[in-house]
Amino acid sequence: MLQLFLLPFAGGNRFSYDFLIKKLKTNTSNIKCYPLELPGRGRRFGEKLARDKKLAIDDYLHQLTKLRDKTPYIIYGHSMGATLGLSIIKRMEEKNDAPLQFIATGNAGPKIKEENEDKPSTKKHLLNDEKFKKALRKLGGIPDEILENEELYSFFSSILRADFQILEEGGNADQSIIINTPIYALMGDQEKSVKHINNWQKFTNTSFKAQVLTGNHFFIHEHTETLTTIILSTYKKA
Repeated sequence: MLQLFLLPFAGGNRFSYDFLIKKLKTNTSNIKCYPLELPGRGRRFGEKLARDKKLAIDDYLHQLTKLRDKTPYIIYGHSMGATLGLSIIKRMEEKNDAPLQFIATGNAGPKIKEENEDKPSTKKHLLNDEKFKKALRKLGGIPDEILENEELYSFFSSILRADFQILEEGGNADQSIIINTPIYALMGDQEKSVKHINNWQKFTNTSFKAQVLTGNHFFIHEHTETLTTIILSTYKKA
């Protein structure tokens, strides 16, 4: 058996990986999938929104530790999930319970920022609604039905702003992290920072693989087969 812990992207929740979980279940029953989510998202909507990076990492660690059994496991994070995943794995290694692999998608790793991203006026969570919607459209993955419906937008924008705040005000502690877990990084060829994908190699003492696939930031929905193959190949080596 293998445990697979899934960390969502900004605005995501435990349902964000249903497309991948469904595909995995058609291939094997030996992988237990655990999609996690932060307070204020998905089924945890009634809880206060998490806006602090350290608290978000601690929350994920608490969930993961409660769900862990004695079988091998993988941590997979997309975008924001990959950012938080690095710190989570470091903490798990300190507990002598390291994963078999860290799969990071839609993310070029620590130290890589968009041009002018460090300027306060460009932080996404501080943008007015017009500019925020423009940034979300550029990023992709948010249906126009949500952006054009004020009630839906109002609901989801608070969650998205909270997630961007976690990323944009969470500090740079992860830039000095080096893990002993293999990293497999994947990005879409239309992503702005895709040329920096090999940056992830700096953050592991062991094996590293990288792959660029066709698509934008949410290329994962078009490449479920590739993700499934990577996960299954790790399981077979366990």
